[in-house]
Amino acid sequence: MPRLSRRDLTLLVLLTLAWGLNWPVMKAGVEDLPPLYFRSICIAGGLVVLWAYARVVGIPLTVREGTWPLIVKLAIPNVIVWHLLLIVALKMVPAGRSAILGYTMPVWAVIFGVLVFREKVPRLHLIGVGAAFIGTLLLLSSEFAALSGRPLGTVLILIAAAAWGYGTHLMRRHLTDMPSLALTFWMLVLALGAMLVGTVLFERSGWRLPTPFEWATIVYNMVLAIAFCHVVWSMLARTLPPTASGLSVMMIPVLGVFSSMWFLGESPHWQDYVALVLILVALSTVMLSRKPAPPPPGD
Repeated sequence: MPRLSRRDLTLLVLLTLAWGLNWPVMKAGVEDLPPLYFRSICIAGGLVVLWAYARVVGIPLTVREGTWPLIVKLAIPNVIVWHLLLIVALKMVPAGRSAILGYTMPVWAVIFGVLVFREKVPRLHLIGVGAAFIGTLLLLSSEFAALSGRPLGTVLILIAAAAWGYGTHLMRRHLTDMPSLALTFWMLVLALGAMLVGTVLFERSGWRLPTPFEWATIVYNMVLAIAFCHVVWSMLARTLPPTASGLSVMMIPVLGVFSSMWFLGESPHWQDYVALVLILVALSTVMLSRKPAPPPPGD
């Protein structure tokens, strides 16, 4: 079974910070902008960053003949469904709680692993998933009354999380010899196409130039949340077991909750602090059970 190398651990920490802090950033960005319009600009800018980086480091973005059906198969659950449903739901559900719902992904990854892919999940990882799931329920407990008034947003985020959990399995089974940067680039191109169709059909009346503050949230998404994080996640999702890679980023909703409290003025509850401990326990089931290994070959 693949192990967490020092490079993997470093990338996971950076990924956690960038994606965790992005929840209040996204919420602020879509406060007054149409969500699909906002995300379209973010993905388009992220693609420019990825293209420029690929040119600098010499990674080809070419697609071999016959691989497009597999790219579409990977893109639908991993980026298209995730981005479309999440950004729409973020208008309905608070940023911190959106992060918690979105990062139920490891639970879905375990469920799909057992039911669809017939995988055997290590008992320690099941304990970690259980701890993370209890932490998620605790964080949601103080919002049940509010969520009852926003059922659509809640359902959309849970569907997005389930799709991502399923897609994580597919990432380890298809196109593993294609550079992560190239695969990420073309999956995001497909996601951008879906976003553009949505915003043209449903949001044209709300289009306008972003304010300087909104541009700041867009640039953060372009460079960090889209370009950097998607490449890192694609690489790790293909080298680590879905449960391990999923549990390893369970700190993201914790950061999402507390950074939303700091930046958006939400007040913490006792459930937030207990859930933080539980999610740290979940992380330890992956981190502490693995010895460092040499990093995998670079892309």
